[in-house]
Amino acid sequence: MKPVTICCLVVWCFCFAVYGTHKFLHSPHFHDWKKLYFVYHWPVTVCKMIENDCDNPPMYWTIHGLWADKAEDCNKSWHFNVTEIKDLLVDMRQYWPDVLHTNRTKFWKHEWDKHGTCVATLKSLNSQKKYFSKALELYEKLDLNSYLFKLGIKPGGNYYQLSTIQEALTSVYNVTPKIQCLSPEQGEEVQTIGQIKFCFTKDFTLRNCTESEVYSYAAHENMLFGTEDLSVCNDTLTNYPSHV
Repeated sequence: MKPVTICCLVVWCFCFAVYGTHKFLHSPHFHDWKKLYFVYHWPVTVCKMIENDCDNPPMYWTIHGLWADKAEDCNKSWHFNVTEIKDLLVDMRQYWPDVLHTNRTKFWKHEWDKHGTCVATLKSLNSQKKYFSKALELYEKLDLNSYLFKLGIKPGGNYYQLSTIQEALTSVYNVTPKIQCLSPEQGEEVQTIGQIKFCFTKDFTLRNCTESEVYSYAAHENMLFGTEDLSVCNDTLTNYPSHV
């Protein structure tokens, strides 16, 4: 290869790298996010919300996603590729299932496109394998299902005061998570628990969630799964359903 050709190639690669980074960091969808949400949702409530005839939804809390607090769709050219997480598929299907769609990868693609491409600014999350692996790691570390069971908070016919659930979780994790519920529907008297968000710093230290922070992407995020009607729970009786 001629020296002039090599020189041009080097210059082109340098310009592309600079431009690509600039485009990512200055995208209108990029924000200087401050914390991470690790989000669980209760499959029975998800199915109830969209009146979907789910086929035996899991009776345990599953992963909704790992999100930056102020960012979405940060790099639309970084496409989801399921082959990059092929080693994780067994755990993904069990702990991060899509209870609403037969195409399992639709959910994972959505989470990567909207959230994974944003948190990828962290070295620990800068690939699809790292992103999904970290979410599975946090799921195991938090172990929400086991702790709720040990605390005597179980799905079924019993109603719980929201403060009872909140205080139980705080006693275990020493932080305050954000609990979201479905408001009572016609003929119902109590709200239904649907989602629990744990907040982390960028170095994955648990921190309190601030209720006052509301971001415009949240409702759009939930539309894919019919959970746009979830809101921060009131401190009233709360249904923890065991069936749709």
